[in-house]
Amino acid sequence: MKIVLSPNPYRDRGLKAAQAAEKILRNAGAETKLCLPFQTDSGFELPRHLEYADMKREIQDADLLICFGGDGTILHAAKDANDHDVPILGVNMGSVGFMAELEYGELSLLSRVAEGKYNIESRMMMDVRVIHDNKTIFSDMALNDAVITKGAVARIVDLSVHGDGVLISNFSGDGIIVSTPTGSTAYSMAAGGPIVEPTAENIIVTPICAHALTAKSIVLGSSRTVSVKMGRMTRKTAYLSVDGGRAVRLSGGDCVEIRMSKRKTRLVRVTNRSFYEIVHQKLGKQ
Repeated sequence: MKIVLSPNPYRDRGLKAAQAAEKILRNAGAETKLCLPFQTDSGFELPRHLEYADMKREIQDADLLICFGGDGTILHAAKDANDHDVPILGVNMGSVGFMAELEYGELSLLSRVAEGKYNIESRMMMDVRVIHDNKTIFSDMALNDAVITKGAVARIVDLSVHGDGVLISNFSGDGIIVSTPTGSTAYSMAAGGPIVEPTAENIIVTPICAHALTAKSIVLGSSRTVSVKMGRMTRKTAYLSVDGGRAVRLSGGDCVEIRMSKRKTRLVRVTNRSFYEIVHQKLGKQ
């Protein structure tokens, strides 16, 4: 079994967790490759005694990818892993980490992975595209969410939301979040959206600080196509960000179209923890 280890060096300081995992996996008979998920800042020092491989090359024939970091690290890695249908296991080195299967203190459980004692959980993704003058000018895939937000602090944006071409809501506000069930516990929940079981297949639409009593969060079926159209943008700006990535500037009249993708993200499960246990553990603390 070939396993790619991908630590976020800003979370896994000194790559201590990755090195501990590498030892456990190799002792269990697995082949490992250490690949950084992104290029670090020029002044950032990495352990010099380690050998770093290229992610895009090693992921092609990998059996599994293990990420060390927060949910953002998993979201970043998912794009490479999904291209080659490689399942992902997350080790939480951040604060919340809903997508991570293991905490740092549970690294010993990685021996189960090398022995093939794990399950795969499929997570819905969304195809996102921006249409400008009837042409697609941007496209991406989301595991968590697609977020449209205002630009200037003192201004709001006018949005028109449709489901399969039928009007759902018109409102002005700070923006809108369209999320998957996996992303329902992220920004969507913070904006007042519902928590949806991550293995479900739904599209959750949640307004951000809407200036309308009728603008509420709504859960749509997976077969729906959600369209968010920008209103007049005079002296205003709006931006689209997919899974927290680089923001794309939107113009007046632009339409952001979102639908369930045929692609899935595959997450590795080695424990028997239920989603409800995780929610209580991560969010139930007072």
